Amino acid sequence: MLTSPVLVLNRYFFPITVTSVKRAFVMLYCGAAKAVAGNYQTFDFESWAEISAIKDKDAIKTVSRVIRIPRVIVLLRYDHMPRKEAKFNRINIFRRDEDSCQYCGKKYQRSELTIDHVIPRSLGGRSMWENVVCCCMVCNRKKGGRTPEAARMRLIGRPKKPVWSPLSNISLRAVRYKEWEPFLSFVDVSYWNVELEE
Repeated sequence: MLTSPVLVLNRYFFPITVTSVKRAFVMLYCGAAKAVAGNYQTFDFESWAEISAIKDKDAIKTVSRVIRIPRVIVLLRYDHMPRKEAKFNRINIFRRDEDSCQYCGKKYQRSELTIDHVIPRSLGGRSMWENVVCCCMVCNRKKGGRTPEAARMRLIGRPKKPVWSPLSNISLRAVRYKEWEPFLSFVDVSYWNVELEE
């Protein structure tokens, strides 16, 4: 429970990262953040603890009370949007290619996929975003150490570096709370972040 995810917003209600319940409670208790309720109300630690429901299954029990887990917190003094790059790792390659073989187009479990170098390393291909794709084992064996053209195979799309997202460190298919939806929706994010005219 203490390691489950909590969405973190900057002070303009823009999602910037995901943290653990444990860290979210520390930030709430220290006054660095406030909990955000479904109607965009914010609560400091004491007021959040007061409204917590005993029957709520998504709660932490302490010696003296039961406190509902905040699923969204807003930082009080942070107004920046972090500028990061997507890490070049297996999970981000699978996420970019949507767990689909980039040669046959079929969707697979991640355990059934491999990473293929479009231009094989034996032919000078480098390990970089623009040269690696998800590939099923059948297509990988068929392609072997050749280029797609030499193997008479066609890439579905040209591989490219994905745009970093504040949520790239968590699989939204695995965990996505209803409390996150207003902040992850493009329309709602635009609503909160558009510059208003005087």
